[in-house]
Amino acid sequence: MQGLSVGELAERSGVAVSALHFYERKGLIRARRTSGNQRRYDRDVLRRVAIIRAALALGIPLKEVAAIMADLPQGQTPGREDWRRIATRWAHSLDRRIAMLGRLRNDLDGCIGCGCLSMTHCNIFNPQDMAGERGEGAVFLLDSDRNEGGNPADSTELP
Repeated sequence: MQGLSVGELAERSGVAVSALHFYERKGLIRARRTSGNQRRYDRDVLRRVAIIRAALALGIPLKEVAAIMADLPQGQTPGREDWRRIATRWAHSLDRRIAMLGRLRNDLDGCIGCGCLSMTHCNIFNPQDMAGERGEGAVFLLDSDRNEGGNPADSTELP
């Protein structure tokens, strides 16, 4: 049975063996087993690991990476068209994250809707923690439907 051992894959991809095992447990990559129960990876896994590393470097969540990996054909190296689809998908995700980070940067000194009610403006923008009804966490920062202006008072919804 041919294929790369986990050590060979780790060396060639620059990823720790433990990370490769983690990726396999998460279903991001697949290995065959020898009669001695050793992992053997097809060479296309090198490209898959490179895609995973690129995603993680860009901050793409593992859930999204798993969805991308599930869409790729098994047993063949992802090609140019596959990469185009992935890049398009990531571009949309990155655009959303960039917008959210811009709001975060603009709102660092204001009420973020976390429920602490400790800042001077919290009682104006988030009276009695009404933002908690919109979800958990810092809803003013994380709400993708919020206006781009960064000020919760500019929103068409109740803060």
